[in-house]
Amino acid sequence: MRRLILAAITESKKLSNQEMVVIGYCFGGAAVLELARSGKASDVKGYVTFHGGLATPEGQNYKNLTAPIFVAHGGADSSISLKKVADLGLQLEAVNANYEIQIYSGAAHAFTVMGSPRYQEVADKKSWNTFLDFLDSNL
Repeated sequence: MRRLILAAITESKKLSNQEMVVIGYCFGGAAVLELARSGKASDVKGYVTFHGGLATPEGQNYKNLTAPIFVAHGGADSSISLKKVADLGLQLEAVNANYEIQIYSGAAHAFTVMGSPRYQEVADKKSWNTFLDFLDSNL
C-alpha cells in the first residue's frame, strides 16, 4: 500500500508542485498512517485519517514521522476502540509528534458517509472544519 501511495504522490507532482497532505477514510486512513510511519514521504505536509484503522503493526513506530497528523474518530466506533485511539496517542507522544486527535461523541464508524445509517452530521461537519483548519496550519 505504501508503494502505491508513494507512486500517487510522485504522479501528482507531475501535475502540480503545490504542497500536499495525504488523507484517507477507513482503510485509506490506515494506509495514511502506514505512510506516516514509514518516513518516506518527506515532502508531505500532513497526514489525515477519518475513522481509519489505527493499529500499528509489530516492528513499526512513528519515530520517522515527517509531518503533523490529524485523526478524526467516532466515540461510538465499535470497529476501532477508544483504547486503540489512546494507544495511538501514547505512541505519538513517545516520539514528540505534532498531532491532533478529535473524538466525536456518539459517532459510529463511518460517521462521514452521507446516506448511511451511521452518518452523523454534527461530527461530519466538525471533523471537516478541523480538517480545514489543519490545512490552513500546514500548507
